[in-house]
Amino acid sequence: MSEQRKAVSLISGGLDSLLATKAMIEQGIHVEGVNFFTGFCVEGHTHAIRKKKSSKPKRNNALWVAEQLGIKLHIVDIVEEYKDVVINPKHGYGTNINPCLDCKIFMVKKAHEWIAENDFDFIVTGEVMGQRPMSQRKQTMPIIASESGADDLLLRPLCAKNLPLTKPEKEGWVDREKLFDFSGRNRKPQIALAEKWNFDEYAQPAGGCCFLTDPNYSDKMKDLLGHRAEGKTYELDDVMLLKIGRHFRPRDNFKMIIAREEGESRFLQGYKKQFTYLSTLSHGGPLTLLDGSDISAEDIHLAASITARYGQGRDADEVTFGVGLLGEEEREFKVKPLKDSEINKEWML
Repeated sequence: MSEQRKAVSLISGGLDSLLATKAMIEQGIHVEGVNFFTGFCVEGHTHAIRKKKSSKPKRNNALWVAEQLGIKLHIVDIVEEYKDVVINPKHGYGTNINPCLDCKIFMVKKAHEWIAENDFDFIVTGEVMGQRPMSQRKQTMPIIASESGADDLLLRPLCAKNLPLTKPEKEGWVDREKLFDFSGRNRKPQIALAEKWNFDEYAQPAGGCCFLTDPNYSDKMKDLLGHRAEGKTYELDDVMLLKIGRHFRPRDNFKMIIAREEGESRFLQGYKKQFTYLSTLSHGGPLTLLDGSDISAEDIHLAASITARYGQGRDADEVTFGVGLLGEEEREFKVKPLKDSEINKEWML
């Protein structure tokens, strides 16, 4: 009997990685999945916090895909290592602050290290030539294989017939004739294949699950990196907070995060010991965090006046706030809410 070959598949949680993995299982390959946690792909996070998103399934799509396929999934934390990919991408950014090519190289490199450590034979991804403008082009796909160190151990089952032979094909571990020649952004072939294999539910594509492809999130990330006193860096809490609330920068030394609804206010409560905060006392209203340095009484007064605009006291003469400074007891003060005409649009991130 021939030896059963083993592959690790990069599982994002989308349709392509689902199908690519299934294609290998169909050929008798033992497949395990790996999902690299960067912090920027937390699908259930905002869904779980905001009532607006309450109808969406609160699940980790990568875990869900692994469950549908009946394979083991390894979730690997790469938050710290990934920072350099985001801040200093060798191949630059896409339309927003998305370092897609550097990201794919990095993840395939990590997968290559993983198969060496775990005695697996090759790597599988759900890439399709021409589907992504930066990382999945004819010119860039060989760069990923080369710069990651994976070389011909990287197999892309969905578009393999459009690419040179890989070692799994040359050695007869997989049958090239049972692989595919998908290309371009038309996803009808993938949808048809999903129907053939009886997958009737899967995550819809929207730039993957990476928040760095979202223009609004990217603008906030750029602002964060541009105003950090300790230089261009970020922490996991920053990644989470950029997805929550309205963000304002009325002055260079501080930024405001204003909750948009009750669920976000509850979430921000968990950060009250880490930030100066404003809580609306006299009327129903949002919790606001102030992120910055050397925040003055004048800064706090301005922030409260802006926050009051987004609470039930927006038309009142005065709104009472509690301010919590780091290491101090909450104190009360009153402000007059700003009108829309008094809020500078350039403050909004």
